[in-house]
Amino acid sequence: MKLATFDRGHGPETGVIVGEDVVASGFSGTMLDLIAGWPANADTIRKATESGQRIALASVKLCAPVQRPGKIFAIGLNYADHIEESKMETPAHQVWFTKAQTSVNGPYDPILIAKAGPFVDYEAELVAVIGKGGRNISKEDAPAHVFGYCVGNDVTERFWQHRTPQWSLGKSFDTHAPIGPWITTSEEAGDPHALDLRCFVNGERRQDSNTSHLVFNIWEQIAHLSQAMTLEPGDLIFTGTPGGIGAAMDPRQFLKPGDIVRCEIYKLGAIEASLVAEA
Repeated sequence: MKLATFDRGHGPETGVIVGEDVVASGFSGTMLDLIAGWPANADTIRKATESGQRIALASVKLCAPVQRPGKIFAIGLNYADHIEESKMETPAHQVWFTKAQTSVNGPYDPILIAKAGPFVDYEAELVAVIGKGGRNISKEDAPAHVFGYCVGNDVTERFWQHRTPQWSLGKSFDTHAPIGPWITTSEEAGDPHALDLRCFVNGERRQDSNTSHLVFNIWEQIAHLSQAMTLEPGDLIFTGTPGGIGAAMDPRQFLKPGDIVRCEIYKLGAIEASLVAEA
């Protein structure tokens, strides 16, 4: 099942993607409410899929599927080729940083190049959406805690990222966490460690890898994070980016106003955005 947050002109709604249509679910809450109440809400959503109003996707705006996640965590240095291009050692322990709630952006909404931070880069990533919350989750139990997956772009302002040892500010500029285009549930996505992942800038392929190459897999990531904090429904985990970032090119290739960045993952869809300069 593919679950979306969409707007047909009178505010965000939840719906189910069926082919080139979205079916209005009639669910009165947000995607966070829907996830938190799963699986009790599942039958309602399935019935809506069968009998609900079908609306052409082309006629609605797709929003970020989870608009105000409680937590957004992202892991750094989690593909061997990205570690190599960054001229760093493979980390002995998982390297984590946060992204602000206000960095969440729709799958096709413009990405901002801020006046204070012009050195903007892309990072295509698989994003895991937590379903069942918990603390001290084992690697063996972790799959049962993932609701689904979506495509993400861990957009990064490189100067702000590297001028201090802490990365979170450079990762948290407004609009710098586009996700979507919808959430593909775990059952439909299948093995999350066997998905092709690619990123294009103005049609040029920059990143091309597979989630099988993660240094720390998703189950290890969930087990590690949940030792420190309670994971909750709707929390987002950006699982790492492969090699091919603009900052590692010679010469460096930062994003410019008018550039188009497309991130796509097999079975999950694609997100695409233009870069705009802050007024």
